[in-house]
Amino acid sequence: MNDSGQSAGSAAGSKRKDARRNQQALLDAAAAVFVTSGVEAPVRDIAAKAGVGMGTIYRHFPTRADLIIAVFRHQVDACAEAGPALLQSSPTPHAALGQWVDLFVDFLVTKHGLAAALQTDNAGFETLHAYFLDRLLPVCTQLLDAAAASGEIRSGLDPYQVMRGIGNLCIGADSDPRYDARQLVAILVAGLRR
Repeated sequence: MNDSGQSAGSAAGSKRKDARRNQQALLDAAAAVFVTSGVEAPVRDIAAKAGVGMGTIYRHFPTRADLIIAVFRHQVDACAEAGPALLQSSPTPHAALGQWVDLFVDFLVTKHGLAAALQTDNAGFETLHAYFLDRLLPVCTQLLDAAAASGEIRSGLDPYQVMRGIGNLCIGADSDPRYDARQLVAILVAGLRR
């Protein structure tokens, strides 16, 4: 036991939880900065948003690519975990699908610039793309199947095609202020109805 009455193992476990929580907050801050300023945003902006020093960021993520990859994975995981939770909490499977698609669009906006940032590491980019599909395709499938089973949308939709269509509608949203990808994606989701 230490002076606080906790065992050394408990204190270490608590410290690890704090470190994970701090890292998650840092990744959330980086994602928010990437949405507004792109993946080339200054590290000082990310540090300020996270309320940490720049050294903390570099300690966790020695290179910009490390940070970008971590943000990407963090957001993929959050989007994947949201699907089943939305199915449980939403009034209908179609409503859950619509809410999940909104999260997916937010993720895609954050992802903008990733390919350019990782151009020199094609294998790394391919690994991330595979991770993206492995985590999100089953969630999209689950949501589409639930909405089809409830009679809200047509059955037999290809989840990959739906995700690809959403992704294609998001291209260019950052370069044209008159283009509203979210509105077009909402039309796509509404068009899935029977």
